[in-house]
Amino acid sequence: MTQYIVKKTIVMVGMMGAGKTAVGRALAGKLGVAFLDSDAEIVEAANMTIPEIFERDGEAFFRAREREVIERLLTTERCVLSTGGGAFLARENRAAISERGVSVWLDGDLELLWSRVKSKDTRPLLRTEDPRATLEEIFNARVPLYAKADLRVKANADYAIEDMAERVLEALLTRPDVLEKAK
Repeated sequence: MTQYIVKKTIVMVGMMGAGKTAVGRALAGKLGVAFLDSDAEIVEAANMTIPEIFERDGEAFFRAREREVIERLLTTERCVLSTGGGAFLARENRAAISERGVSVWLDGDLELLWSRVKSKDTRPLLRTEDPRATLEEIFNARVPLYAKADLRVKANADYAIEDMAERVLEALLTRPDVLEKAK
């Protein structure tokens, strides 16, 4: 098995349903580093689900905690870090990620994302009268910001999680400042 030297934290960004957690976990396994999830860290610290945090404290409160968690995780060991769909929208988060890590945008099209999120009720932003239209609005607003990511890997409905992780690995190997094969 190939060994890798991970020089910077690899931060998975993109829309809900793009596969940040599943692909990130598979990638971490391939690289032999820890996998961390900023949403899971927030849930653990708050002892509440994200929908509960949104309902009790609002989105602004959640985003502030998200910023703190991402800052903390970027200063710990080199790892693969999955972030929530809205994390990369904040200028402060993009700057911190760019300074201490590398952002990888899992770029899924609207139909792929909808097929993955339509049957889940764990997405507070989609608790609307017309969740499909809401997802499209969020998608259109966020894509220009995700496009600022350091690397872009196109998600495809035909790819298994392992295939996507391999595509991300190939993209990362174009960045010797981030990742290289061990000799």
